[in-house]
Order: sequence, then C-alpha cells, then structure tokens
Amino acid sequence: MSCQLNIQDLGKIPYMRALEKQRALQKIVIKNRESTPTPFHLLLLEHEPAVITMSKRAGSKEHLLATESQLKKAGVEVCATDRGGDITYHGTGQLVGYPICDLNALSLRIHSYMRFLESTIIEVLGNFGIEAHRDSCATGVWVGDAKICAMGVRVSRWVSMHGFALNVNPNMEHFNLIVPCGLAGRNITSMQLLLGDSCPSMKEVKGVVSESFRVAITRQSQVQREPHQ
Repeated sequence: MSCQLNIQDLGKIPYMRALEKQRALQKIVIKNRESTPTPFHLLLLEHEPAVITMSKRAGSKEHLLATESQLKKAGVEVCATDRGGDITYHGTGQLVGYPICDLNALSLRIHSYMRFLESTIIEVLGNFGIEAHRDSCATGVWVGDAKICAMGVRVSRWVSMHGFALNVNPNMEHFNLIVPCGLAGRNITSMQLLLGDSCPSMKEVKGVVSESFRVAITRQSQVQREPHQ
C-alpha cells in the first residue's frame, strides 16, 4: 500500500492547544479512512509553558511532589490528560512527538504499537551514538538504568494520539517535582547529559526523528494486517 506521512513542526506550543490539534486530526482520520487513503500524521513540538500532565491512572496524583507555590515559582502548569501511563513532565528542550495513525493500516495493536515507538526512538538515539534499550518492566526508552524517553498513548477506534517525549536538553530540575511516570527510584537522563558538548540541536534531532519515522512507517505499512485481538 502507498504510505504518506504528514509531519508538522508546531514549534513551542501550550499543552492544551496541542491536545486540541491531536483530537481534530484523530477525528478526521477516523471519519475519512473508509473512503480515502489515510495519511499518517506526526506532530513535533516542545511544550511551552512547561507542564505536568496527569493521567486517569490510580495513584497519578500522589506522584505530584510539588506544592502549588513550588509549581508557580517554577513556572510549571498542571493538566489532566486522557493518555495512558502516569504523571509526566513536558517543557522546552524536550522533543514531543504525537503520531496520529490508523493502527489497522500499520497492522498493529496497542502493545505492538508501543514496541514500534520504542524501536523507532532507539534507532534515533543510535544515530547520535547513544546505545538505548527497552525495559521489560516499564514502557519507554532507557539508557542504562535511566529513562530518556517517556511514552503514553490513547487509541480510539484504532487511531492513535499522544506519543513520546524525548529528553534532548530539558530543565532536569523540573523532574524533581514529580515521580516521573510513577516509577519511584528510577533515574531520568537526557541527550545533553550523555553527550555534553556533542549534544545535537533540537533542529537536528527533529530531522532524524522525521526520517526515522518515515522509514519505520513505510516499512510497517507493508506488513500483512494482523487480526484484531
């Protein structure tokens, strides 16, 4: 099948505006996929102002460690979200990617889609000399025992939204405001911490992410469709 990936660079954008954009695209894909070839979408952005997002998962609120005054001083907002996963931080210096994809067209179910995202980000990091891996007990991408990329999605009628948050050069102190992803005792790292002066620019990372997703989606779209589980 033909594969079209539309990539939009939204720059720096508030969380709720990006959420509205995702929801609108998801509705369009769901509405049109039966009558027209469905393109895949990837939104790339940084969230500004900085924001802590909390899912509906039980215990998510307890993983917010900061008081209201501490959050205000740090300039960090708090928003409820409808994705999977736990509590997460987003801010400038962190590349957020929101793929809006018809999983049926990619022959993926939710579990295999998460592995697809992980493998794509692992490939991205490998391009910059970072050896990353999965953790069998925790979704996301890791370097050693530290998470470098958080992930959480929502799927409606087999069309995805939300996605990944790759730490390029974020304010690492802001992660102390939460128990990241609800994983107590696990560390957080970034490309800047790992590469130092060799850390690529956000523009460079976006370029590699864009190309890696084009290749990965083209390859995956050619896989024979799996039955629903």
